[in-house]
Amino acid sequence: MEALCLAVPTLFGLEGICAEELKRMGAQDVRAENGRVLCEYDPALLVRANLCLRTGERVLLRLGRFEASAFDALFEGVKALPWEQFIPKDGAFPVQAGHSLNSALQSIPACQRIIKKAAATRLGEVYHIQTLPEMEGLYQIRFSIMKDTAELFLDTTGPSLHKRGYRAEGVAAPLRETLAAGMVLLSHYRGKDPFRDPFCGSGTIPIEAALIAKNRAPGLSRSFAAQRWKSLDKRLWSQEVDRAKDLEYHGDYDILGSDIDPKAVSLAKANARKAGVADTLRFEEADATQFAPSEPSGKVVTNPPYGERLSDRGEAEKLYAAFGRAWRQMPPGWSLYLLSSHTEFERTFGRTADKKRKLYNGMLKCDLFQYFDKKGARG
Repeated sequence: MEALCLAVPTLFGLEGICAEELKRMGAQDVRAENGRVLCEYDPALLVRANLCLRTGERVLLRLGRFEASAFDALFEGVKALPWEQFIPKDGAFPVQAGHSLNSALQSIPACQRIIKKAAATRLGEVYHIQTLPEMEGLYQIRFSIMKDTAELFLDTTGPSLHKRGYRAEGVAAPLRETLAAGMVLLSHYRGKDPFRDPFCGSGTIPIEAALIAKNRAPGLSRSFAAQRWKSLDKRLWSQEVDRAKDLEYHGDYDILGSDIDPKAVSLAKANARKAGVADTLRFEEADATQFAPSEPSGKVVTNPPYGERLSDRGEAEKLYAAFGRAWRQMPPGWSLYLLSSHTEFERTFGRTADKKRKLYNGMLKCDLFQYFDKKGARG
């Protein structure tokens, strides 16, 4: 049986960025894999990662990994795990629907039932009771089975980490906050340069840029499932909150988001107020095809309409071409990081990217087209 570890799922393409975040937090034995990052378990790191990670989707505590090509093996493997280290006698431990790929055990509901029964059997034996009350706290069990290898987790986060708490629900075609933060980090923006998003929509990219510039932990305004766990020292949460606040910067930043839609600009301003960064950035109504910053250098990080969000894909191409003309008139010190799923973006934009990075906006495969400043600098 393998040792306890933390597993942080990410959007595909952000694994390396998330791994670097965890290393800066002091994580040990950090390993980036497809769609997730693993590292050694440490209670303080569990709390710190929930509060401070910008590109991870959630923080899972992996209790074990074992071979399970039959239901008996799944039951025995789950029963052997140390659930009592984290789940108290009265704790609720529902089993989330997981996934099974290239494995003999295909029925997800059957796997859920076996996992629940095995965990309950273990806890019942440890606590010397036949019926567990499941009255206090939430200890959500998650599982995956890949090529007959089962992994069992406890979800320490609750609602996904991309739900920072500042964005209104129901906004059409939203860019996930974790992806927006990843784009900003990939641009190497750290608060020193002018920052622009000429297709800001509801403001997610500029807001994430402001949080990064201030080094503000994105999870300070929300709660997490493990905050109510009896097995974690409550003092860890207050200590890590204080630590995160002590690491914040207080300076003047030049961050501007603009959009042609006045309703989007109004919503972006409201979201910035909720995020606590309204005094750090600006929003204005403007046409991206007339984008012409006066500063000699800076960074543009943006997510224009792809065509999937427009009734006519040709309209997106016209927009790309017009924005490309505006871009070519900009001062040479500017760099551009633009996300699009359009397969012909570079042709319509009018210039081949200096570098491309494959990212996923939800399930939609995209490219981050990177145009460095005229000196070829990325930073």
